[in-house]
Amino acid sequence: MPIEKTLVILKPDAVARGLVGEITARFERAGLRIVAMKMLRATPEQIERFYPSSEEWFRSAGSKLLKAYQELGIDPRKRLGTDDPVEVGHKIKENLVKYMTSGPIVVMVLKGNRAVEVVRKLVGPTAPHSAPPGTIRGDYSVDSPDLAAEEGRVVYNLVHASDSLAEAEREIKFWFREEEIVA
Repeated sequence: MPIEKTLVILKPDAVARGLVGEITARFERAGLRIVAMKMLRATPEQIERFYPSSEEWFRSAGSKLLKAYQELGIDPRKRLGTDDPVEVGHKIKENLVKYMTSGPIVVMVLKGNRAVEVVRKLVGPTAPHSAPPGTIRGDYSVDSPDLAAEEGRVVYNLVHASDSLAEAEREIKFWFREEEIVA
């Protein structure tokens, strides 16, 4: 069945910049329906549990940043104290927890035809500096992994969007009880 539900989190930078209405409207204009939504201040424990903590995740996250550093000619040992992708991944997660608990977030469930894929397309690539115009990240942010690492933080990319139907199901259950979702 192509009608799906997916999870979107408007991160602290989106909320602080007053972009909640604009971003939400873009999802609605694309034909997606909001079937659950709430604003909250996440705890460090919630964010720790929400984002993966597997060695695979740490390695993947760390490898992406190390690749960006390599392309920019930045020595990760000088900047981060290590070039081990798993250690770098742990540093990324620590910064992610700090960021996601630095202010309120808006968590929502969107429903529609191929919702996971459509939301990912609307949001754009993770690194805003490479997101094309017309995407949420491309229109509202110019942050980059190298600037974020230079400043000792994660990339401010406004939005989290589930990357698969299975992940969407897990993430929706994490933030919402069944009775909180409008049928």
